Amino acid sequence: MITRKALRSFAVELRAREGRAVLVRSGEGRALDPADLALPAALVAALHEWAGVARQVSLPPHGNHGPALELITHRGRLLAGRVAALLGIPVRYRDPISGRTELVEVPRTRLAIPPPPVPIGEPTPWATGLTVSLFVAVLVLCVIIALSSGLADASPWFALGANALIAAGLAPSLWLSRSVPVWRWVALGATAGLLAAWLSLILALFLG
Repeated sequence: MITRKALRSFAVELRAREGRAVLVRSGEGRALDPADLALPAALVAALHEWAGVARQVSLPPHGNHGPALELITHRGRLLAGRVAALLGIPVRYRDPISGRTELVEVPRTRLAIPPPPVPIGEPTPWATGLTVSLFVAVLVLCVIIALSSGLADASPWFALGANALIAAGLAPSLWLSRSVPVWRWVALGATAGLLAAWLSLILALFLG
């Protein structure tokens, strides 16, 4: 296998020969398989595919298909540019359709500015979150106590059943909101309010 460093003293030409892509070094005339230059396997496969299609299209009865031939020429230039970029040297490209040869320079690419580091996590807003949770807990507790007080006058079991229905209705939403950044605090407060309301109701039933 020939190293890329050894190629820098030679001019390399990309050709399509009998349905296979080859690289020819000037002064030697010896054809090299692209795989011998340690090029990526995907690029080697693309080069051979390009050469195979060029052979098929250029043969009769396909020889007069102008758009297809232009696509093959354009594809060959692009592949030659990729080879030049990887080898770090200009590559001569021989068009398998017209036989013309042109020099493909090493593409100039802009230096990519690395993006700023993305923080893995953000600090948990405990102060704000717990304040929201406390407010929601007090609100839920007051609403349920007010509802339970009216029902408990008729029957304590009505109040117990109403609390059970409220808890069953809110449980799925509270469970789904437990991991949502903002709503998790609301879910925490609502859960605390429900538990406090249940505790108050049970104490009222046993002590009332």
